[in-house]
Amino acid sequence: MSTTVLKRTTTTHQIAMENEVVLIVDDSPETLGMLNEALEETGLSVLIALEGKQAISIAQKMTPDIILLDALMPNLDGFETCKQLKENPRLSDIPIIFMTGLSDTESIVKGFNAGGVDYLTKPINPDELIARMRVHLNNARQTNSANTALDSTGQHLFTVNTDAQILWATPQTKKLFAQAEVADDWLQTKMPQQLSQWLAHTPKAGQTLSLQDLKHPLDVKLIEHTSEHDTLLKLLDGMAPTGAEKLKIKLPLTERESQVLYWIGNGKTNREIGQILDTSPRTVNKHLEQVYRKLEVDNRTSAAAVAIRILGDE
Repeated sequence: MSTTVLKRTTTTHQIAMENEVVLIVDDSPETLGMLNEALEETGLSVLIALEGKQAISIAQKMTPDIILLDALMPNLDGFETCKQLKENPRLSDIPIIFMTGLSDTESIVKGFNAGGVDYLTKPINPDELIARMRVHLNNARQTNSANTALDSTGQHLFTVNTDAQILWATPQTKKLFAQAEVADDWLQTKMPQQLSQWLAHTPKAGQTLSLQDLKHPLDVKLIEHTSEHDTLLKLLDGMAPTGAEKLKIKLPLTERESQVLYWIGNGKTNREIGQILDTSPRTVNKHLEQVYRKLEVDNRTSAAAVAIRILGDE
C-alpha cells in the first residue's frame, strides 16, 4: 500500500474540465479521498478503483476520459494494469498518468513502456496534476477528432503539398498503391503532374480525378484543403464494386433492390430515390417491401442499419 498522500495546496482550481470522467486507481483510501476532492472542484466526474482488476472492469463498463494510476498496488500492480488496459482496442487511447513514490529512472521508464503518458511522484501537487491532466485531455481530444475524421471519410487517405507530392498516407493507401503495382517513379513524377493540373482548376470537395497511365484504375477524391499548403485526398479503387454492387454481392437482392437499399442507407427518401433511379416513389416502396421481406426486417431504420454495416466493412 502507498503511504505517501497527496500534498494539498490552497490554490483554487479554475480549469474547466466539465463533462470529463477521470478514473482514480489507488489502494490508499486517504489518497483517494484527497484526489477526489481536488478533482471534483474542477468539474470532473470521478470514478474510483482500489486495485487493478477492479479498474479494468470499471473502464470496460464506463469508459473514462483519463486514468490516474498508482504504480504500487497488491495483486495486479499499476504497470501490469496499464498494459492490460492498452491491450483493449476500445481503451487503448485513454491517457494514463502514473502516480507513485517510486522516483528512480528504471521505474519511470517502466511506466512509459507500459503505456503511460506521464509520471508523477508523490506527494502530488494538485495544481501540477490538473495542469498535466488538462494537457493530456486536450491531446486526447485532438487524437479522437483526427480518428473520427478518418473514420468518416474512409481509410485510403493521403495529403499532398503545393507541388502535389505525397506528404503522408495511411497504411491502407500504401497497400492499395502496392496492389495496383504503382511504381515509385510514377508516384513521384506522373501523379504529381496530374494532380497539379487538376487542383489548378480548383475542384470542389467530393469531386474526383481518374489517374492516367496505370494498369489498375485508380481515382482520387478531393476531401478538403487542410491548410494553405496541404490538401487531403482519398484514393479510390476503380475496380472495386459500387455500394449497390457490394450489397447485391452480400445480400439476396436484385440489382434494383440493392440500389434502393443503398440509397436508403444514405438517408434518402422514397421521392429522392425515385428521382435518382428515374422511377416513381410508389415503385421504390414496392422494392423496399421486398427488401424488408428478404432481409427479415420490419422497418426502414433496420434495413438502413444492414446496409451501413455492409458498406462499412473494408
